[in-house]
Amino acid sequence: MTLMIPFDNSYARLPGAFFARQAPEPVRAPRLVAFNDDLARVLGVSCGEAQDMAEVFAGNQVPQGAEPLAQLYSGHQFGTYNPQLGDGRAVLLGEVIGADGVRRDIQLKGSGRTPFSRQGDGRAWLGPVLREYVVSEAMHALGIPTTRALAAVETGEVVLREGPMPGAVLTRVAQSHLRVGTFQVFAARGQIADLRRLTEYAIARHYPEANGPMDLLRAVRDAQAALIPQWMAVGFIHGVMNTDNCAISGETIDYGPCAFMDSYHPNTVYSSIDRMGRYAYSNQPEIAVWNLAQLATALIQQMEDKEGAVEEATEIVHAMPDQLQRNWLMRFRAKIGLVREEEGDVELISDLLTRMAQNQADFTNTFRALGGDAARDQFTDPGAFDTWAEGWLARLTREDDPAATLRAANPAYIPRNHRVEQMIQAAVKGDYAPFDRLSAVLARPFDDQADANDLKRPPAQGEVVHATFCGT
Repeated sequence: MTLMIPFDNSYARLPGAFFARQAPEPVRAPRLVAFNDDLARVLGVSCGEAQDMAEVFAGNQVPQGAEPLAQLYSGHQFGTYNPQLGDGRAVLLGEVIGADGVRRDIQLKGSGRTPFSRQGDGRAWLGPVLREYVVSEAMHALGIPTTRALAAVETGEVVLREGPMPGAVLTRVAQSHLRVGTFQVFAARGQIADLRRLTEYAIARHYPEANGPMDLLRAVRDAQAALIPQWMAVGFIHGVMNTDNCAISGETIDYGPCAFMDSYHPNTVYSSIDRMGRYAYSNQPEIAVWNLAQLATALIQQMEDKEGAVEEATEIVHAMPDQLQRNWLMRFRAKIGLVREEEGDVELISDLLTRMAQNQADFTNTFRALGGDAARDQFTDPGAFDTWAEGWLARLTREDDPAATLRAANPAYIPRNHRVEQMIQAAVKGDYAPFDRLSAVLARPFDDQADANDLKRPPAQGEVVHATFCGT
């Protein structure tokens, strides 16, 4: 085998309570359909022949140095606690320390049943695999902390969902797969020694300057309080912000029913399983605070002075809404070309968003057009923009280089839902040209690309995606 991965597996050295050792299940006819050369270079992964890579990234061959395992965790799903979840269709091959000095997991997603699969088949179909590949790499190009995609492989097997679908496996890369739910499972079971071991491991891996569980809680708060406003600034809706999908590293993880807004509305929901709108666009900051409170509850269980720990943790969690608001304001100031902080900025931004919602303005195109003269064209009533713009233009006169600020804050391209669906439908028929094109354009989201103007276009009436799905 010519493919080489320089594994150094710290999680596999933890006690057996943290995972189940589990090899991936082989597939019938693996075929490599995508490989991320740029990420491979960062990881120090030396490429092999396409078929060798297909065998490894489908799970048919376990590479030298790998120690495959399925991680244990639990979590709140739509507010209800599930006492045991775990990797039901994923296997962590191991970890590598990249050329940048960062330790990362390499995980196969869709690699077969594990002891945590419950009633699932442990597999993934091609659509969600390609969606996560495209969207996670687009998020990386947008500068948003995220898991990434190293490879996608067709399995040559059929997966049953709404009907027979082509099977696939995604190779996902993350700074770790530690979740809020990883802490919750040991706290709920009263396995305090394991909870302490996990806390020490998480601090050493992600926040080495932290001094104990409450410092870890602060660090996770800061990371999440930075992440969520970045999502909102590009119109991203995660769709399933359960505690088992909240990474303590501050990376975006699990791109199941995720979506990007077309027309702006704060209550936008795409996820087919979010029937009550718990994870709607505008609710995401509140849910981030709720998730942090669940982490605090778990971490407190290991503290000797629980009364003091509750008081400290409460202070940490209660500080998060203001932190989220400050970061949101910083992001949205930039989106309208502002760097200086002035009284009235919140009202100026909120007024624009209200008018956008009332006038079905496209989120991405409206903000991008602020750098030119076509923003008013995004509004059903252009006069609604004109009256807002009077105050905005006056405010811009007190900025040094608003044009540069606007361009750096507002992408021209996002993974629009209808384009992602079109890409998936083409790939199911064996045509990967839309996937390749979308991936290439989204790698440069802030650059105007003359041959990709069609990818800026919002969906036509018959192209609108009303619901997105997990794929499990």
